[in-house]
Formats: sequence, C-alpha cells, structure tokens
Amino acid sequence: MDYIVVYSTHCPQCKILEKKLQLAGFIFSVVDDEETMRKMGMKSAPGMQVNCGPIMNFKEAITWVKEKTNG
Repeated sequence: MDYIVVYSTHCPQCKILEKKLQLAGFIFSVVDDEETMRKMGMKSAPGMQVNCGPIMNFKEAITWVKEKTNG
C-alpha cells in the first residue's frame, strides 16, 4: 500500500485530486496548513507525495492516479 499525502488549500483543483483518489479507492492524508506548505517550499497547491518521494504538482498527481488505475 502506498503512503499518500495530499497538500491542499481546498481549491477546485485540490478537490478534484482528492475526489479522484477517493473514487480510485486510495487511502490518503490531507495536510491543509498553508504555513507548513510554505516551509516545505511549496508555491502552489495541490501537491501530492507518495511514499515520502518528491512532491508532485496537480498534473503529475492526476497522471499518477491514472497510471495506477489504468485510466
């Protein structure tokens, strides 16, 4: 099982990513503390991190979900 963290400001793109993960059956944590995100060097949301890897932007995260779910 992958350990997934979504960094979210609850913007429309954040909600789309969270919904796609839910519909695909992924279990994930949400970090919505903007100060924490700034300290991590994030300049936009959403971001997604899998198994403590690099933080993906929205497009990369959506692509990852599609690849893991075959579509």
